[in-house]
Amino acid sequence: MVPSRQKIVAIVDDDAGFLAAIGRLLKARGFDVRSLPSAEAFLGSAARRDADCLVLDIQLKGMSGLDLRIQLARSGSAMPVIFMTALEGEGIRQQALEAGCIDYLRKPFSPRVLFAAIEKAIG
Repeated sequence: MVPSRQKIVAIVDDDAGFLAAIGRLLKARGFDVRSLPSAEAFLGSAARRDADCLVLDIQLKGMSGLDLRIQLARSGSAMPVIFMTALEGEGIRQQALEAGCIDYLRKPFSPRVLFAAIEKAIG
């Protein structure tokens, strides 16, 4: 029997402390984690093609998470995206859903909620 490979989760957030914390949490859960500080860094990384799932902050310095998701869709990427945000408002949530996210998490969220969203995204 061939062992299954570790699932790769890419995380994009410009808050270094939050990025490190989520990365540690997901590594402890058994995921291979690729932590990136910006949409631009994600686009220039191997994670763009290797990740099984993208956990993406909506509000980033430079290119926004929404703009990144739209660009990925236009390029034919089927990578599941989980948006996360600290922003309030139904309008933001609606934009995220229209951009094609698998789930929408409001910060702060519990590890259980994050794990459930990732399981939904990658099965």
